[in-house]
Amino acid sequence: MPRLSAQLDLPGVTPSRQKRSRETTLALLEAGAELLRTRSLAELSIEALCSKVGATVGAFYSRFENKEAYFNALIALAAQDGARHLARMDNPAGDVALDDRCRLVVSGVVGWIRAHEGVLRAALQHDGTRPDKWTPFKGLARATTEHATPLLLPAMGKGRKAAKTGAIAFGFQVVLGTLVNAILNDPGPLSLRDGEMERRLANCLALLLKAEMR
Repeated sequence: MPRLSAQLDLPGVTPSRQKRSRETTLALLEAGAELLRTRSLAELSIEALCSKVGATVGAFYSRFENKEAYFNALIALAAQDGARHLARMDNPAGDVALDDRCRLVVSGVVGWIRAHEGVLRAALQHDGTRPDKWTPFKGLARATTEHATPLLLPAMGKGRKAAKTGAIAFGFQVVLGTLVNAILNDPGPLSLRDGEMERRLANCLALLLKAEMR
């Protein structure tokens, strides 16, 4: 798992100017993100979390008002990382084929989801009782589509821009819907961790766009 951002001035997180204190806060967040890969938010105990990083329960509550505030910080950090993934998704230089552009975009989306799989699953599961928990990721999904559209349109030829833009939006609905299903249910035949998942989703997006081009 990639190291989370050191930008910890988040709602619900007690700010600290001391390097060691901030490192403990970061360690608690990283540990929680890792533990959520194999357990639900309800199963994540503060005691187990603190034990994993060698911190006391008192140290946890001196940084986070409660478990809900802690989870809010995890969500905010995952959303921040998603925004950074978008910023790195630059328009490829030169005459790059549509298939390669689809692979570039899908690779970025899948990479971010794999990095934050546990937090995303917990947010989705939490969505039933607290729909606001998923809101940052819904916004990020829309932003991904908007960011990817100018990357993909140049490879789809001239004319019918509105129809092609709609096809891109639907293509991402298919891609993201498949990934959400894999996070929540893992129905197979491919799991989120399968390398083939990324390749097939990129091919699926490319085929949908090529169908619109025809």
